Amino acid sequence: MEAGEKVVAQTVVPTEAAPSAGSTNVDPTCASLGNTYAAILTRNEAVKDARRLKNYLELRDKHVYKKVLFEDPLFPADNSSLYYSTPFPLEIKWKRPSEICENPQFIIGGANRTDICQGDLGDCWLLAAIACLTMNEQLLYRVIPPDQSFTENYAGIFHFQFWRYGEWVDVIVDDRVPTYNNRLVFTHSGKKNEFWSALLEKAYAKLHGSYEALKGGNALEAMEDFTGGVTELFEIREAPKELFTIMKKALERGSLMGCAIDVMVAKGSQSKTSTGLVQGHAYSITGVEEVRGIGKRKDMRDIRIRLVRIRDPWGVAPPPTCKSNDWKNLAKSPEETKKLEPAEAGEFWMNFEGFQNTFTKLEICNLTPDTLQDDTPANWIVTVNEGRWVKGSSAGGCRNFPETFWTNPQYRIQLLEEDDDLEDGQHGCTLVIALMQKGRRQERHLGATLHAIGFFVYEMRGSNKPLPKDFFVYNSSVARSKSYVNLREVTERVRLKPGEYVIVPSTFEPHKECEFLLRIFTEKRSNSDSLFMFSSGFLQDMEICASELRTVLSNVMAKHTDIKTEGFSLESCRSMIALMDTDGSGNLNLQEFKHLWRKIKEWRSIFMRFDVDKSGTMKSFEMRNAVENSGFQLNNELYNIIAMRYADAHMELDFDSYILCLVRLEGMFRAFRAFDKDGDGVIKLNVLEVKNT
Repeated sequence: MEAGEKVVAQTVVPTEAAPSAGSTNVDPTCASLGNTYAAILTRNEAVKDARRLKNYLELRDKHVYKKVLFEDPLFPADNSSLYYSTPFPLEIKWKRPSEICENPQFIIGGANRTDICQGDLGDCWLLAAIACLTMNEQLLYRVIPPDQSFTENYAGIFHFQFWRYGEWVDVIVDDRVPTYNNRLVFTHSGKKNEFWSALLEKAYAKLHGSYEALKGGNALEAMEDFTGGVTELFEIREAPKELFTIMKKALERGSLMGCAIDVMVAKGSQSKTSTGLVQGHAYSITGVEEVRGIGKRKDMRDIRIRLVRIRDPWGVAPPPTCKSNDWKNLAKSPEETKKLEPAEAGEFWMNFEGFQNTFTKLEICNLTPDTLQDDTPANWIVTVNEGRWVKGSSAGGCRNFPETFWTNPQYRIQLLEEDDDLEDGQHGCTLVIALMQKGRRQERHLGATLHAIGFFVYEMRGSNKPLPKDFFVYNSSVARSKSYVNLREVTERVRLKPGEYVIVPSTFEPHKECEFLLRIFTEKRSNSDSLFMFSSGFLQDMEICASELRTVLSNVMAKHTDIKTEGFSLESCRSMIALMDTDGSGNLNLQEFKHLWRKIKEWRSIFMRFDVDKSGTMKSFEMRNAVENSGFQLNNELYNIIAMRYADAHMELDFDSYILCLVRLEGMFRAFRAFDKDGDGVIKLNVLEVKNT
C-alpha cells in the first residue's frame, strides 16, 4: 500500500438527551443518471406521486363512505409499535385526538417551530430537524401534505412523505397516538389541540419500525429524509475560518441546520456545560445575523456583532449564562428590532464567539450541493448508484486491508469538461460525492448499528473490468473522504482534472454487510456506468417500446458476466411494459422507465444474494427465498407452478426467467389489490373481470 494511505476511523456519538424537564417523567448495479439536481421542491416523480395520492385518497374515501375510522394494520396501536427491546415504563393508552381534547386541529395558524415539544423519547435529533423544516414552507408542505383535517373528509387517516434512498415515499398512519393520563407521551405541540407534529413523528416511527428505533441519532439523518439534500458535518473546533459566512448563506438558501455538544462526561454524570446547555442534545439553528454594534473600531469602521439563534426542542427557557435579551438594543431599524426580539420559549440568541466556544458539531443539509462560499448556485447533474457490501465477496474494508480492498464495488466516471467560472488560475471538474448506508435504523431490532464508511477515488484509463489488487497496491488515490465515520452519509467535495476515474466505496473494516447509495454530482457533462448512457437515444422522444427496451436491457446485462442470461426476451419486455405502463400508451415514458429500472436493480440484488452457489442462475429451491425477499408470500402450490413454468430441465432459472416471474407476480398482486376493495383478502370476479385481469 502506498505511503500516506493509512486510514483512521472516526466515531460520531448520536444525540440522545434525556426527556425534557416537566414531562410525564417517563455489488455495483448500473447507475441511473438524473436531470439537473433541482432536488426536493419539484415533483419530478409525477407517476409515483399520483399513485401515492391515489392510495391515500382511496383509503380515506372508502372509510369516509363506510363511516368507519381507519386502523393501520401495518403499525398497530400496541407495544410492537412502541418498542422492540425495552418495554415502556408507563401504561400507555392509544387514543385518537378527539378522545384527548375538544376541537382537535391538524395545523393551527400554520406549522412553526414552536409547535414541536419533546416528550419522553430520546429523539431530540428528529425534533431539531423538524424545527428547521418549519422555516421553509415549500419543504414543509412537501413532507406534510396540507389538505388534511379532523373535520372535512375525516376518517382517522393521515399521510406524510419522506425521501428514502433516491425517491419519495408516502407513509400512511391512523391518528391513534400514545398517551398517559390523557396526555401525549411523545412529541406534542404547545397548543393542546394541535396534532401535526405528533402524527409526523408517528409516521417517521412507522418508517423505521417503532418509536424506540428513533432513540438517538443525528439531525442530519432526518434533515436528509425531509429534503433529499446533501449533508455536511463540521467539527466546529476544526471548521474553516469563514464558518459564519457558510452558516449565513446556508440559511439564506433554505438549508436546514442544527448543532450539538459532544458528551464529555461519563454516562450518568452531570451532562450540562458551564453555560447550562446540555451535552449529547440536539439543537436547531433558526437564525444567523450580523448587526452593527455601538461605537467604532480603531480603523474607524463600524463594530459588527455576529449572532446565532438557537432553539431547544425541549422548549424550556435557556440558561442566562449563554444568552442576552438586550441584543435588540443594537437594532438600527424596525426590521432589525423585530428579528432580535426575545424569541419563543426555548429559543435564544448567542454571539458567534460564544457559539463556537460552546458547541462542538454543526450539521448542515443543503438542498443542492452548491458551494456555500459561492454567491451563485450551480446546476448539477446527479448519478445515483445502488450497491451492496457482501461478506466474503464485496465487503473488502478500507485501504488498511490491501488483500481485500480491491473486492469492493467500483464505480467508473469520465469527466469530460472543466467547470466554468473558476477562480483565476484554477482548473478542473468539481464533484460532490455522497455515500449513504441504507436501512441500519430499520434493522436496529436485529442489532444493526451504523458502520464507519468512506471512499477513495483513483485515476484510471481504458479498462472495462474491475481493477485488480495490484492496481491499488501500486497506485495512490487522487481524492478520498476525509475520514471513515459512523454516520448514515459521508459527503466530500473534490476537484479533479478531466479524465477517467474509479470511486471505491467501502466500510472501514472488511466483512461488514450493508446496502448503500452512492450519489455523484457534477457541474458539467460526464459519463458513468449508467443505464441512461445506453438508452439516451431511445429516450429522446420520451417513449420506449418493447423492442427498444429489449435492446437497452440486453446491452446492459451483457456487461454482467456473473449472471447467466442470453438477454431479455420480447415476451419479458412486453410483460414489463404491461406492468409499468400507467397511461395505456403501450410504451414506457421516462418516469415509468426509471421506476422499472429501480425494480430490476432491486430484484437483481436479491438474485445475487440467493444465488448461493454463484452459478449465475437461480436454482428452483433458491427461488423460494428470492420470491419471499421480493415481498411475495406464496403457498406451496404456487411455488410448484413457478418451478414447472419458469425452471429449465436442470431445475434452474436464468435471469430473464427470474425477472419475468417477478414481473408477473407483481402484476398479479397489484391486480388483486385493485379488486380487493374491502381489504379483507377475498375477491369475487365475474367472467369479464377474469378476462381483463
